[in-house]
Amino acid sequence: MGSRGAGYTSYNRSWPGPLLRRTSSEDARLSRLGGYFGSEASSNAGSLQHVNTYPQRRPSNRDEFDGPAQLLDRPDDAGYEPKEEDLPQLPITLYAQEQDDILSKVNDRLSKCAFDFVARYQFPIPIEPDKRPVRVPGDREWSEWVYLLKRLATKRRIPSRVLYNGQIKQLITILENSLEMRHAAKHQSRPLKDDRNILQLISSGLQVAKILKDALAMRFLDSLYVQTERLIQSRRMHVPATTYAS
Repeated sequence: MGSRGAGYTSYNRSWPGPLLRRTSSEDARLSRLGGYFGSEASSNAGSLQHVNTYPQRRPSNRDEFDGPAQLLDRPDDAGYEPKEEDLPQLPITLYAQEQDDILSKVNDRLSKCAFDFVARYQFPIPIEPDKRPVRVPGDREWSEWVYLLKRLATKRRIPSRVLYNGQIKQLITILENSLEMRHAAKHQSRPLKDDRNILQLISSGLQVAKILKDALAMRFLDSLYVQTERLIQSRRMHVPATTYAS
């Protein structure tokens, strides 16, 4: 019985098949390969693999200024470092309270402008657990409205047709230019701004209202600009006080 089992087992083994022999043409081809790849190719052609090796780049913190660069010739007064007190003084005629009032008006009007724009075209406002839902423009600071509009623009959620002259590429730049106004309005302990800077901040807000095609906001900010400019000019001319109308 044991001999039968052994015979049965050997009978069921897989038949290896006939031995394969290389032809003379295959031998010639392998001998030619050996001339290119060494003796191993002729002994085992099936193990030949073409592997491309590239030098590994090591991570580096270097930037373009660490490489070849050009230095300009030093000016004649290279030993002198400019100081703030040496700069010409730009005129400042508006009082601190007047500046705060003007910048707060621009800030509030721009927040309403963004609120109306988002509501009109039903752009989504992501829900954040640490912030209350938006029901009025003041529920978000101007910097937060700017961030929302910039994200909508970069994600291509804002079609160019809803912007003035289709200026989708200019939208982010115009929004960023208006951010200084928000910081100036929030940090009231800052140094006084010169008159030109105040007018520039009003103008940057006016450009935001323009690109968002908000006619009412444009009229409000344009009127504020003209009123502020007249007040500045009257102060410079020593005309009897025409105080800023709040």
